[in-house]
Amino acid sequence: MATATRLDLDHAARLFQALSDPTRLRLLQTLRRGERCVCDLMDATDAAQSRVSFHLRVLKDAGLITDRRAGRWVHYRIDPEALAEVEGVLSQLEPDADAVPKCAC
Repeated sequence: MATATRLDLDHAARLFQALSDPTRLRLLQTLRRGERCVCDLMDATDAAQSRVSFHLRVLKDAGLITDRRAGRWVHYRIDPEALAEVEGVLSQLEPDADAVPKCAC
């Protein structure tokens, strides 16, 4: 995913919505250590398979993780480009130091 020069507000909202849940943040924290299968992620979050799968789908739809099928098993990992994209969105929201104040109050 390439970071756009102009902020796509809809896409940025999807990214941050995906990051706004504690379970999804726990999943990402676990995936920081490398690729994991659903059973590992279930143990890490102490959640049922259906709940973990739901949250993985949200993260995948937002483009934050990718998956790889190996037989019956699906392994998930963080997409490093997506994290760079999140950083890019945040950098576009930083105050512009060169901006002229609109009000002299």
